[in-house]
Amino acid sequence: MIVIGLDPGTATVGYSFVQGTKKTPEILEYGVFKTESSQEMPKRILEIAQDLESLVLKYKPTHAVVEDLFFFKNHKTVISVAQSRGVMLYILAKNNVEIQSVTPLQVKQTLCGYGRADKKQVQTMVQKIYELDSLPKPDDAADSLAMAWWGLR
Repeated sequence: MIVIGLDPGTATVGYSFVQGTKKTPEILEYGVFKTESSQEMPKRILEIAQDLESLVLKYKPTHAVVEDLFFFKNHKTVISVAQSRGVMLYILAKNNVEIQSVTPLQVKQTLCGYGRADKKQVQTMVQKIYELDSLPKPDDAADSLAMAWWGLR
């Protein structure tokens, strides 16, 4: 079973591909997609879709865990992130990947034992469970690793 974890955004999208079990997770690849804020939104969305689909075709995940949208102070931000998330869901569905949506609170509760854990706590726990030499960075990538781990059996 290969699981993809996604932390949606428009400027930065965290992604990771993992396999194994919750007790023995193995990272295949992780990182971020970045888009330029100077680009028009349709071009940014297209770039995210193309980047994601190339990796989905490479790793052929069976399951995906995608961060659900939660409270945003800026309504403009939530709309652009929702557009990005929508194209991710489309690419996953198009490639027959089973999708789960989870909130950051759910993942942090399972991973750290505390639903309001901060970014550093998440990075530290991700480093421990995947036995990494250093903290995974940037935090969008660490969040995607946490999402993917959450989806493992």
